[in-house]
Amino acid sequence: MDYEPFHYPNTFLLLLGYAKAYFHLPYRQTEEGIAQGHANGKVPSIPDYTTINRRINRLDIKINDTDSKNKDFEDEYIVIAIDSTGIKVTNRGQWMKDKWNVRKKGYLKIHIATVNVKSKKILSIKVTDEHVHDSKALPELVDDIIKSDNMTTLGKLFADGAYDNNDIFRCLSDNGILLPCIKVRKNAKVRLKKGHILRNLSVISQRNDLQKWKDSIVSYGQRWIVETVFSAIKRMFGEYVYSVRLKNMIQEMMLKASLYNKMISI
Repeated sequence: MDYEPFHYPNTFLLLLGYAKAYFHLPYRQTEEGIAQGHANGKVPSIPDYTTINRRINRLDIKINDTDSKNKDFEDEYIVIAIDSTGIKVTNRGQWMKDKWNVRKKGYLKIHIATVNVKSKKILSIKVTDEHVHDSKALPELVDDIIKSDNMTTLGKLFADGAYDNNDIFRCLSDNGILLPCIKVRKNAKVRLKKGHILRNLSVISQRNDLQKWKDSIVSYGQRWIVETVFSAIKRMFGEYVYSVRLKNMIQEMMLKASLYNKMISI
């Protein structure tokens, strides 16, 4: 069955989505302030706010451009930092919730893999609710990085203690990451039968001299690059999302991650 083609190209709607995310605008103000104010006379007609809403939430948003990948992966190997942060699902009524002990509405959990800590760019992102543990999202993040185009050898991977389990070390080993820089628990033990060899080596190295392991062996301080990315996104776009439905919240965060990558590439 043939449908009528779209009146507005995806690039135009993507531009409106970037403007909405950057200026923290509702859809009505996006139509009135951006579309009518700046595009009036340049396009045959102006989309209404419902069309902008519907089309933006249908876009296939890529957080990385194909042209920029070649520049990001010029090194022989890349260094990855992975972590997660929380995003509020609304910015309204917070005082009333705190005052009257109303049940919290929950929050989004943003799992991010920053590729090549030099560039601070996001290569992979996964949006879940607050019940998904950090370690459950790591395999998908790594898999997205492996499958990306023009990828060179993966070198180190930095992560905090939330990712300390044998399944994570096994996943990284299977994907060719032989230097997982993950801080293990203080009471971690070497398990010759059940423990993965990479985790056992990490436990031994950190138990002997944790500070030496951080400073000279793995340069663990580079993990804080992902915290810098979280701070930049929240200062740039806010600590909350406007969308109500979960799938639209995910689309909104993908839009913000894509715009963040474009802005730091300038």
